[in-house]
Amino acid sequence: MLVRFTKCHGSGNDFPLVDARDWTLSDAEWASLARVLAARNGPVGGDGILALVAGDDAAAFGMRMFNSDGSEAETCLNGLRCVARAGFAAAGVETATARLKTAHAQVEHVGDLSPGVYTVAETAGPASLATADWPIIGAPERLIDAVVPGLPSRRAFTAVAIPNPHFITFVEAIDEAELVAVGQACEAAPDWLPNRANVSFVERRADDTLFVRTFERGVGLTNSCGSAMAASTYAACLTGRVEFGREIIVLNRGGMVRARAEVDAMVTLHGNATWEWDGEVEVDLAVERAGEVTVLHRYEHEVAAWRTVAEQAHASD
Repeated sequence: MLVRFTKCHGSGNDFPLVDARDWTLSDAEWASLARVLAARNGPVGGDGILALVAGDDAAAFGMRMFNSDGSEAETCLNGLRCVARAGFAAAGVETATARLKTAHAQVEHVGDLSPGVYTVAETAGPASLATADWPIIGAPERLIDAVVPGLPSRRAFTAVAIPNPHFITFVEAIDEAELVAVGQACEAAPDWLPNRANVSFVERRADDTLFVRTFERGVGLTNSCGSAMAASTYAACLTGRVEFGREIIVLNRGGMVRARAEVDAMVTLHGNATWEWDGEVEVDLAVERAGEVTVLHRYEHEVAAWRTVAEQAHASD
């Protein structure tokens, strides 16, 4: 099949994005397509693939997101902004409800974070603290700043689903080796955590600034994870590190977003949806192989505009 796509990113979380509103792929075929297009050593590469799909009675359009290992995520908030941008163009709107795998989210094209940076506000939630929903077998009803017996760490974690499941811990300085060890323990899908989980180590760098580093389920150590930034913001408020209703800056290796968590457990992110290039490639799903990519158009001005934001965000690192 010939696949046309836009290579895009939200806060450095990069994906090929396809308009699949008329597609009829099976889940197995979607998984194969994700493994082909998102493979880092493949012709395109990404943290996963994004699909603009049809909406429902409550939503103008929908999103599906498949990780690079072929598994489907409940959502991807960095990816949602990119899908929303495509959905806005397709539907001729600037604000909408978007259908996710297990929920809905509100999205709106808003004023640019910086000149030339297409920006989307997205509101997701409510965040859930119910460990039975993951499930985390054998855990108390909620885990807030608590040691998780099954993890290879004595740090205190907060368990938040938004709706992706996240373990969040606040640290003085991020030890990536430790983060990877904890992430890999979750990735192994032990009996007590059958659906795996994302793991984030979070530095509180100022009253209004967090830095988040994430080992993402189905991906591994990643430069950015939108739902992790949202979950970290909510966990910071829940544990008294940040005030509910206050807008803060959340940094990651890929850039930044503005974030705000409310007492009703809804979280709003303002972040970029940057187009990098359009392309097409022939893909044989049966053998999971792609041909040579043809680049159709490059969005050099958008890439440069985001580079300026990312450099400014990390000027003090």
